[in-house]
Amino acid sequence: MSAASVRERGLGVWRRVLSLSWPIMIQHVFRTLMRTTDVVVTGLFSPAAVAAVGLADLYARFPLRIGLGLGSGAIALSSQDTGGAAVENRDQAVTQAVLLGLLSGIPFVAFGVLFGEAAISLLGAPADVAEMGGTYLAIVFASAPARHVALVAARALQGTGDTRTPMYVDVTSSLLNIVGSLVLGLGLFGAPRLAIVGVGIATAVGNTVTAGALSVAIWSSRTEASFARPRDLVIAKQLLAVSAPRIGEGLVTTLAEFPFNALLLTFGTDVNAAYQIGRRMYQQVTSPLGRAYHTAASVVVGQSLGDGDVAAARFQGWATTALAVLTMGAIAVALFFGADWFVSLFTGDPATAGYAVGFCRAYAVAAPAIGAYLAISGSLQGGSDTRTPFVARTTGMFGFLLGFGYLTSVLLGWGVIGIYAAIALQQFWALAVVGWGFAYGGWAEKAAAMMDERGSASGGAPAEDAEAGD
Repeated sequence: MSAASVRERGLGVWRRVLSLSWPIMIQHVFRTLMRTTDVVVTGLFSPAAVAAVGLADLYARFPLRIGLGLGSGAIALSSQDTGGAAVENRDQAVTQAVLLGLLSGIPFVAFGVLFGEAAISLLGAPADVAEMGGTYLAIVFASAPARHVALVAARALQGTGDTRTPMYVDVTSSLLNIVGSLVLGLGLFGAPRLAIVGVGIATAVGNTVTAGALSVAIWSSRTEASFARPRDLVIAKQLLAVSAPRIGEGLVTTLAEFPFNALLLTFGTDVNAAYQIGRRMYQQVTSPLGRAYHTAASVVVGQSLGDGDVAAARFQGWATTALAVLTMGAIAVALFFGADWFVSLFTGDPATAGYAVGFCRAYAVAAPAIGAYLAISGSLQGGSDTRTPFVARTTGMFGFLLGFGYLTSVLLGWGVIGIYAAIALQQFWALAVVGWGFAYGGWAEKAAAMMDERGSASGGAPAEDAEAGD
C-alpha cells in the first residue's frame, strides 16, 4: 500500500472519529461544568458543607465505576452487532445491559439510607460533616439505579454510532442540574433554601431525567437501537464478562487514590493541594478529548469487527491513537509552558503554586501517553478485551504510582520529584502494556468467537436458533 493511500485512509478514519467524538467532548464539558457548579454553590454554605460533599463523592465514585463498566460491555456488543447487522442480538444486548444497570444500582439505595452517615464518619469526619455528608449521600445514592441506566444507555447508543442523542440528553440534564443546584441550594426565585440537600436533590433529579430520556429515546423509533425481550443468557454472560474487568479497573483506580493521597500528605497539605490543582487542570483541558477518543475507538473498531474486517479494525485503532497523540500532545505543550499562568488561576500561595506547576508539567509530559492509552484501550474494548487495560492500569497504579513513587520520594529521598516521575512513568507503562496487547493479543479472535457464540456472526440469529439450523 502506498504512502498516499495510507494517508488517505488515515484521514478518513480521523474524519469519522472526530464526527463521533465532538458530541462526547461537549457532553463531558457540560458534565464537568455541572460538578464545578455544585462545588461553587456548596462553598457558599460553609467549609463543612464542602468537606461533606467531597467525602460523599468518594463513595459516589463506586456506582459511577460500575455504571461505566457495564457501559463498556454495552458499547462492545452494540458496536459489533451493529457492524454485523445483528439487530435482534444488539437490541437484546442493549436491553439486558440496561436491566443489569438498573438492578446493580439498588444496593446503593439501601446503603445510602442505612449507612450513609456512618460511611462518612468512617473517614474521620466530625459529627456535623458526617451528618450533612450522610444526608447528601443518601439522596444521591437514591438515584444510583437511574445513574447506571443513564451510563449504560448512553454507551449502548454510542455503539450504534449515535453520539448525538446522548449529548442532547446529557447537556439538557446537566443544565437542569445546574439550575436546580442554584435554585434549591440558594433558595432563589422563592424556592426554599435547602443548602446541601438542594444540591443533592438537583443531582438526583438530573440523573433520573437522563435515564428516563435515554430510555424513551431507545424505546422510540428515533434511534437505531430498540428494546427487545431478553431471552438469551449467552448475551448476559458476555456482557458481564466484558464489563467485569472494566469495573475492576475503575474500582482499583478509586481505591489507589486513598494511599496515594496519604503519601502526598506526608510532604504537607500544600503538596496535596498542589496535586489536586495540577490534576484538575489536566482533566479540564485534556479529559474531554481522551474520553471521546476512547469511545470513538470502541465504536469504529467494534463495528469493523462486526463486519468481519479485522484489518480495517486494526488500522482504525492505530489511526485513532495517532490522532489522540497529535491533538493531546499539542495541548500538552501549551500546558507545560503555560503551567505558571494556569496555576495562578487557582492559587496565589507561593509554596502551593510551585508544587502545582511541577504536577501540571508532569501531567503534560504524560498527556500524549494518556491519549494513546485511552485510544488503544478503547480499541481493545471494541474487540471485547477489557482484561488487558485492567492489567495495565492495575500494575501501573500499584507498581509505579504507589510503589515507585514511595521508593523514590521517601526511601531514596527524592521528595516530590519522585512523585512527579511516578505520575509520568505510570502512564507510559500502561501505554506499553495495552500497546503490546493491541499489536500481538488475540482480541480480534476473541471478538469473533463471542459473536459466533451469540449468533451475531451469522447475521444475528439467537445462538440457540443458529444451532438448530445447522
